[in-house]
Amino acid sequence: MPKIGVKLKEMRRRRDLGVRELAVRSGISHSTISLIERDRMSPSIDTLSAVLDALGTTLPGFFSDLQSSLPYTPFYGGEELVEIGKVDTISYRVIGLNHPNRQLLMLHETYAVGADTGEAFAHAAQEAGMVIKGAVEVTVGGQKKILNKGDGYYFDSRLPHRFRNVGEQKSEILSAITPPTY
Repeated sequence: MPKIGVKLKEMRRRRDLGVRELAVRSGISHSTISLIERDRMSPSIDTLSAVLDALGTTLPGFFSDLQSSLPYTPFYGGEELVEIGKVDTISYRVIGLNHPNRQLLMLHETYAVGADTGEAFAHAAQEAGMVIKGAVEVTVGGQKKILNKGDGYYFDSRLPHRFRNVGEQKSEILSAITPPTY
Protein backbone atom coordinates (compact mmCIF):
# COMPACT_ATOMS: atom_id res chain seq x y z
CA MET A 1 0.00 0.00 0.00
CA PRO A 2 1.45 3.38 -0.93
CA LYS A 3 2.11 6.02 1.69
CA ILE A 4 -0.77 8.42 1.32
CA GLY A 5 0.20 11.15 3.77
CA VAL A 6 2.26 13.32 1.41
CA LYS A 7 -0.47 13.25 -1.24
CA LEU A 8 -3.17 14.10 1.32
CA LYS A 9 -1.14 16.99 2.73
CA GLU A 10 -0.49 18.31 -0.79
CA MET A 11 -4.23 18.24 -1.58
CA ARG A 12 -5.07 20.06 1.65
CA ARG A 13 -2.47 22.77 1.00
CA ARG A 14 -3.60 23.26 -2.61
CA ARG A 15 -7.06 23.98 -1.24
CA ASP A 16 -5.53 26.42 1.26
CA LEU A 17 -6.95 24.53 4.25
CA GLY A 18 -5.38 24.17 7.66
CA VAL A 19 -5.46 20.84 9.47
CA ARG A 20 -8.04 22.13 11.96
CA GLU A 21 -10.34 23.44 9.23
CA LEU A 22 -10.15 20.11 7.41
CA ALA A 23 -10.93 18.39 10.71
CA VAL A 24 -14.08 20.47 11.16
CA ARG A 25 -15.21 19.83 7.57
CA SER A 26 -14.54 16.10 7.68
CA GLY A 27 -15.55 15.29 11.27
CA ILE A 28 -12.15 13.63 11.79
CA SER A 29 -9.94 14.93 14.62
CA HIS A 30 -7.06 17.23 13.67
CA SER A 31 -4.62 14.94 15.48
CA THR A 32 -5.76 11.97 13.37
CA ILE A 33 -5.38 13.99 10.15
CA SER A 34 -1.90 15.08 11.26
CA LEU A 35 -0.87 11.47 11.95
CA ILE A 36 -2.20 10.34 8.56
CA GLU A 37 -0.37 13.15 6.75
CA ARG A 38 2.90 12.13 8.41
CA ASP A 39 2.26 8.46 7.49
CA ARG A 40 2.27 7.53 11.17
CA MET A 41 -1.26 6.16 10.98
CA SER A 42 -3.01 4.12 8.32
CA PRO A 43 -6.61 5.38 8.10
CA SER A 44 -9.66 3.18 7.78
CA ILE A 45 -11.55 3.45 4.49
CA ASP A 46 -14.33 5.38 6.27
CA THR A 47 -11.88 7.89 7.78
CA LEU A 48 -10.03 8.43 4.50
CA SER A 49 -13.33 8.74 2.64
CA ALA A 50 -14.55 11.45 5.05
CA VAL A 51 -11.32 13.43 4.65
CA LEU A 52 -11.34 13.08 0.86
CA ASP A 53 -15.00 14.10 0.72
CA ALA A 54 -14.11 17.26 2.66
CA LEU A 55 -11.33 17.89 0.12
CA GLY A 56 -13.78 17.46 -2.77
CA THR A 57 -12.50 14.19 -4.18
CA THR A 58 -13.29 10.46 -4.03
CA LEU A 59 -11.40 7.33 -3.05
CA PRO A 60 -11.09 6.10 -6.66
CA GLY A 61 -9.85 9.52 -7.79
CA PHE A 62 -7.34 9.75 -4.96
CA PHE A 63 -5.95 6.26 -5.50
CA SER A 64 -5.84 6.50 -9.30
CA ASP A 65 -3.15 9.18 -9.01
CA LEU A 66 -1.18 7.11 -6.51
CA GLN A 67 -1.57 3.93 -8.55
CA SER A 68 -0.04 5.44 -11.68
CA SER A 69 3.27 5.92 -9.83
CA LEU A 70 3.44 2.41 -8.38
CA PRO A 71 5.22 -0.53 -9.95
CA TYR A 72 2.69 -2.92 -11.44
CA THR A 73 2.51 -6.69 -11.53
CA PRO A 74 -0.47 -8.80 -12.60
CA PHE A 75 0.10 -11.25 -9.73
CA TYR A 76 -0.79 -10.88 -6.04
CA GLY A 77 0.25 -13.05 -3.15
CA GLY A 78 -2.29 -13.55 -0.36
CA GLU A 79 -0.28 -11.28 1.96
CA GLU A 80 -0.54 -8.45 -0.63
CA LEU A 81 -4.35 -8.30 -0.59
CA VAL A 82 -5.44 -5.06 1.10
CA GLU A 83 -7.97 -5.44 3.93
CA ILE A 84 -10.82 -2.91 3.75
CA GLY A 85 -13.27 -4.64 6.10
CA LYS A 86 -13.12 -5.97 9.64
CA VAL A 87 -11.18 -9.19 10.04
CA ASP A 88 -13.23 -10.34 13.07
CA THR A 89 -16.65 -10.07 11.38
CA ILE A 90 -16.64 -9.44 7.64
CA SER A 91 -13.28 -9.32 5.92
CA TYR A 92 -13.02 -7.75 2.46
CA ARG A 93 -9.60 -8.29 0.90
CA VAL A 94 -9.01 -6.40 -2.36
CA ILE A 95 -7.25 -8.18 -5.20
CA GLY A 96 -5.26 -5.83 -7.43
CA LEU A 97 -5.73 -2.53 -5.62
CA ASN A 98 -2.65 -1.10 -7.37
CA HIS A 99 -3.69 -2.20 -10.87
CA PRO A 100 -3.43 0.85 -13.15
CA ASN A 101 -6.80 2.20 -14.37
CA ARG A 102 -8.66 -0.48 -12.42
CA GLN A 103 -12.26 -0.86 -13.63
CA LEU A 104 -13.23 -3.71 -11.32
CA LEU A 105 -13.25 -4.29 -7.57
CA MET A 106 -12.28 -7.91 -6.99
CA LEU A 107 -12.78 -9.14 -3.41
CA HIS A 108 -12.12 -12.19 -1.30
CA GLU A 109 -14.85 -11.88 1.35
CA THR A 110 -14.87 -13.84 4.62
CA TYR A 111 -17.92 -13.86 6.91
CA ALA A 112 -17.65 -15.01 10.54
CA VAL A 113 -20.45 -17.23 11.87
CA GLY A 114 -23.57 -15.05 12.11
CA ALA A 115 -21.92 -12.07 10.39
CA ASP A 116 -24.37 -9.79 8.63
CA THR A 117 -23.86 -6.72 6.43
CA GLY A 118 -26.85 -5.19 8.25
CA GLU A 119 -29.55 -3.01 6.72
CA ALA A 120 -29.94 -3.58 2.97
CA PHE A 121 -27.99 -0.97 0.98
CA ALA A 122 -27.74 0.10 -2.65
CA HIS A 123 -25.14 1.82 -4.85
CA ALA A 124 -24.61 2.36 -8.58
CA ALA A 125 -22.74 -0.73 -9.79
CA GLN A 126 -23.14 -4.37 -10.76
CA GLU A 127 -22.03 -7.24 -8.51
CA ALA A 128 -21.29 -10.88 -9.11
CA GLY A 129 -19.85 -13.54 -6.88
CA MET A 130 -19.57 -17.18 -5.95
CA VAL A 131 -19.67 -18.82 -2.54
CA ILE A 132 -16.47 -20.80 -2.17
CA LYS A 133 -17.08 -21.99 1.40
CA GLY A 134 -20.06 -22.16 3.76
CA ALA A 135 -23.61 -20.83 3.33
CA VAL A 136 -24.60 -17.20 2.78
CA GLU A 137 -28.10 -15.79 2.66
CA VAL A 138 -28.20 -13.13 -0.07
CA THR A 139 -31.09 -10.68 -0.26
CA VAL A 140 -31.57 -8.61 -3.43
CA GLY A 141 -34.62 -6.38 -3.67
CA GLY A 142 -37.54 -8.54 -2.54
CA GLN A 143 -35.75 -11.85 -3.23
CA LYS A 144 -33.82 -13.90 -0.70
CA LYS A 145 -31.87 -17.13 -1.20
CA ILE A 146 -29.34 -19.20 0.72
CA LEU A 147 -26.31 -19.86 -1.46
CA ASN A 148 -23.96 -22.74 -0.71
CA LYS A 149 -20.47 -23.61 -1.97
CA GLY A 150 -20.46 -23.37 -5.77
CA ASP A 151 -23.59 -21.20 -5.98
CA GLY A 152 -23.34 -17.70 -7.38
CA TYR A 153 -25.13 -14.40 -7.88
CA TYR A 154 -25.16 -11.46 -10.29
CA PHE A 155 -27.30 -8.36 -9.72
CA ASP A 156 -27.72 -4.64 -10.27
CA SER A 157 -26.38 -3.05 -7.07
CA ARG A 158 -28.95 -0.25 -7.28
CA LEU A 159 -31.33 -2.82 -5.78
CA PRO A 160 -31.05 -2.90 -1.97
CA HIS A 161 -28.97 -5.93 -0.99
CA ARG A 162 -27.64 -7.68 2.07
CA PHE A 163 -25.40 -10.66 2.91
CA ARG A 164 -25.59 -12.88 6.00
CA ASN A 165 -23.63 -16.00 6.99
CA VAL A 166 -26.23 -18.60 7.93
CA GLY A 167 -23.81 -21.51 8.13
CA GLU A 168 -22.22 -23.10 11.18
CA GLN A 169 -18.75 -22.22 9.95
CA LYS A 170 -16.93 -19.29 8.40
CA SER A 171 -18.21 -18.52 4.87
CA GLU A 172 -16.24 -17.16 1.94
CA ILE A 173 -17.21 -15.43 -1.29
CA LEU A 174 -15.11 -14.42 -4.27
CA SER A 175 -16.81 -11.34 -5.76
CA ALA A 176 -16.47 -8.58 -8.33
CA ILE A 177 -18.05 -5.11 -8.44
CA THR A 178 -17.95 -2.74 -11.39
CA PRO A 179 -17.33 0.12 -11.39
CA PRO A 180 -15.12 -0.23 -8.32
CA THR A 181 -16.44 1.40 -5.17
CA TYR A 182 -13.00 1.33 -3.45
